[in-house]
Amino acid sequence: MTDYSRKVKNLFDNQLTGWSLARDNYKQLDNVRVRKIRFDGYETDIQFNPGRITSSAARVDAKSIEARPCFLCEKNRPPEQQGVQYNEDYLILINPFPIFRRHLTIVSEKHTPQRIAGNFTTMLNLAKSLPEYVIFYNGPQCGASAPDHLHFQAGNRGFLPVERDSDNILLCKRAEEVNGTELWLWSGYGRGMMTIKGHDSDHLASVFQRFYDRFSAVQPDRPEPMLNILAYHNGDIWTVHIIPRRVHRPACYFAEGDARILLSPASVDIGGVFITPREEDFLKMTAGDITAILKEVCLSEEEVLKLTSGLL
Repeated sequence: MTDYSRKVKNLFDNQLTGWSLARDNYKQLDNVRVRKIRFDGYETDIQFNPGRITSSAARVDAKSIEARPCFLCEKNRPPEQQGVQYNEDYLILINPFPIFRRHLTIVSEKHTPQRIAGNFTTMLNLAKSLPEYVIFYNGPQCGASAPDHLHFQAGNRGFLPVERDSDNILLCKRAEEVNGTELWLWSGYGRGMMTIKGHDSDHLASVFQRFYDRFSAVQPDRPEPMLNILAYHNGDIWTVHIIPRRVHRPACYFAEGDARILLSPASVDIGGVFITPREEDFLKMTAGDITAILKEVCLSEEEVLKLTSGLL
């Protein structure tokens, strides 16, 4: 069995020695500023990270995507960027514009659109192969800055508040269990979410597919139903947080003057770390802003409850 954890550690060691762009950007994480905002029963972090401006402000409309070279394709990646082969179809790269101390991008070797259908099991396998990481998926209209090229990302465990919050029975409660697979639902968390846990990857994939089909019927005109997904593996159990979305970017993203907040929520933000590439947004964001943004971009708890009824 391939020791991907060791291979990825060696990749980081080599890349942070030999690739100046990556080395400098990871060093800059020492200067990233973080504010904590307390809600009833949990906290959310706001991170000022100017290195993420390209991702946050990325134009992801079809015309803009067609007009630029795909930065995840091998021919367009920096010559210094190395990778670790994952099975035959994926390459594990370090992300040169990090949020996490250890931030990976796992790219398909083929230039194929960002879709989770048919690739959910790969996400589970990645989580098992890299137990020190949270694997996350941003849908093509949910924060993926390369919606034209299938990829996952990964960040070191323990960074996202959703990891610890999922252990808080006041926020996340088990709703159903069938054959060792569990459905957990969230309440009082400001965003509609569901979590599935289990030791059988085939059963988890079947449950996910049923949810995907239900949500697809609600959003029939989308390239795929709007989803952010975070997954990790501990012992023999997978934990998968699924966040259904209603819009890509909140109204404040498009506002002018002081009303503007340049925030394009994706898995990391909804997982509890809001990334602000502009200092003025970092300083002015309030609990009210976060509540409004999550309410706007995510489904409500009631809508998620309806979508998950009898899911297992």
